[in-house]
Amino acid sequence: MTGVQAERFDRRAIPSGAEEQTWIGPDGWRFRQLEWRQDKPRGSVLFMTGRADFYEKYLETFHDFHSRGWNITTVDWRGQGGSGRCGAHPHVGHIDDFATWTGDLAALYDQWHASRPGPHVVLGHSMGGHLVLRALTENLIQPDAAILSAPMLAPAGGGMPEWTAQLIAKFMCVLGRAGRRAWKAADNPLEPQILRQGLLTHDAARYSDEFFWFRERPFVRLGPASWRWVERAYSSTRKLRNRRKLSRMDIPILILATSTDELVDHPTIERAVGLMPKAELKLFGPESAHEIFREVDDVRDSALNACFSFLDRVAPPQ
Repeated sequence: MTGVQAERFDRRAIPSGAEEQTWIGPDGWRFRQLEWRQDKPRGSVLFMTGRADFYEKYLETFHDFHSRGWNITTVDWRGQGGSGRCGAHPHVGHIDDFATWTGDLAALYDQWHASRPGPHVVLGHSMGGHLVLRALTENLIQPDAAILSAPMLAPAGGGMPEWTAQLIAKFMCVLGRAGRRAWKAADNPLEPQILRQGLLTHDAARYSDEFFWFRERPFVRLGPASWRWVERAYSSTRKLRNRRKLSRMDIPILILATSTDELVDHPTIERAVGLMPKAELKLFGPESAHEIFREVDDVRDSALNACFSFLDRVAPPQ
């Protein structure tokens, strides 16, 4: 399906008909927004990206959904992409608390839901998937369906218990390093080299698109997270893994995941799917890395087919 589309679609240009806009949050923060509407929409999708992401990385996926009749709305998270920075250093991803982001999402969702035709679907990748699911469990948003791609329900294990890693991050914050980067760019790594590509995608061409946009729009580039981000990430993921809240989740959810993900913990995702009564899992193996929507054509086709089949069943046109 998408392999043919990928040859025709220019991933390095804003699509004709898509509009780059500014959304103003309740506190006056200026968020960068992309809007791609249909004349006769099948429904509306709100797409929220992952940590250090920016919406240009997912233009091809927006195209896939748009070509199926969906309105597309996406907004760079506060402190990422073209939505400014929350810390002193432009290349360090910083946030005071993840609740700031879920508050932004709730406000955005309310305006989006009121002004876009249904069915309404919220899609989140990685950190965005974490924040979407947290907003769902806290009843901040109530879409007709949700799709989560490799959601960050727990960081991938690195041989250190979570409580130890969070304690270290707390200690670094106490030392006054809350806004400093928690790792070197080459360690995690966040530079254009093969090791980082292996964490994200097997598709070298799609991977290189990111660096095209870094050159074309340098303001979208973001590097390591801050120590405060790390500490708050452990706190937020632990809060999200509330069995009672997950078991009460009655919104249809499709989760795309890969068993070899080195950035988020796959077993935690499977446990969460088992708790949520209307959750479904589309599981990939070593053929897919973390960024499923930016993988090779066979993986993308399979993931997109799962998404469209899911939406036809749970969110038919109104």
